[in-house]
Amino acid sequence: MEQEARTSYDVAVVGAGPAGLTAALYAARAGLSVVVLEALMPGGQMGETGRIDNYPGFPEGVSGFDLTMQMQEQCTRFGVDFVNEGLVASDLAAAPKRLETASRTFEARAVIVATGTHSRKLGVPGEAEFAGRGVSYCATCDGNFFRGKTVVVVGGGNTAAADAIYLARICETVHLVHRRDRLRATAAEQHRIAAIDNVVFHLNKTVRTIEGDGGAVSGLVIEDVQTGATEDIPASAVFVAVGKVPNTDVFAGQLPLDEAGYVVADESGVTSVPGVFVAGDVRAKRLRQVATAVGDGANAAEVAAEWLAS
Repeated sequence: MEQEARTSYDVAVVGAGPAGLTAALYAARAGLSVVVLEALMPGGQMGETGRIDNYPGFPEGVSGFDLTMQMQEQCTRFGVDFVNEGLVASDLAAAPKRLETASRTFEARAVIVATGTHSRKLGVPGEAEFAGRGVSYCATCDGNFFRGKTVVVVGGGNTAAADAIYLARICETVHLVHRRDRLRATAAEQHRIAAIDNVVFHLNKTVRTIEGDGGAVSGLVIEDVQTGATEDIPASAVFVAVGKVPNTDVFAGQLPLDEAGYVVADESGVTSVPGVFVAGDVRAKRLRQVATAVGDGANAAEVAAEWLAS
């Protein structure tokens, strides 16, 4: 439930994905007053995932939406306040720290940044024009709209492989376009996708344009990175899975970032800015999964509580 009157807290958590929700839960259970700021629906990428099979405790898998709702309800039970507004400005050096949304200014003694990432764009003609009309960045969200049709997945990592595997179950043909001569996905994912008959690989290829007809995607043109030769692929949808971009713009100049824009912190989420901690996919680290986000959130809340008590 959103809190309208109160604007001063012990801990402000920015972002309501699995890292932010876990951080809020642990901080509240430590006896701290906690607010979570989130412009969109809670859950982040977890909330958009149809089924999660690699989070412990759910032998048959769990819906990302259901897991999100359970986490949020647990936070609410321990007194966490949720504000459905995004951050537009901040002063992390102030004491207390100031966090501004479009309508209010919040103060917090400590801040846990758990803003996650967003999908990287291809930046090709037709992508923006047909976004939501055949161009998608979430196969599990939109795949069912194209059941029985021919679709394209662009990318070569674990997300692209998982998207192609999922879509192959419900679509007639899945074309997988990747700019290198081999996928970057794990060996396990590559083994799974190699066994699927209706996935067609287009390696050493990039997307040149996304075409449309009648306001919807009708296909795309791909280009061979070695020869420059082009090829048309008729398709009803293009699912883009070429990586993520950290959501750190609002903290520019205030937090230490690596060359890719991720927040630099130690394994416990401690940054070089006193009283500011980071958790989840936005942190510079190797593995980004729900399980690692939850661990990050717990660590960040623990060290934040220790810092506030010191």
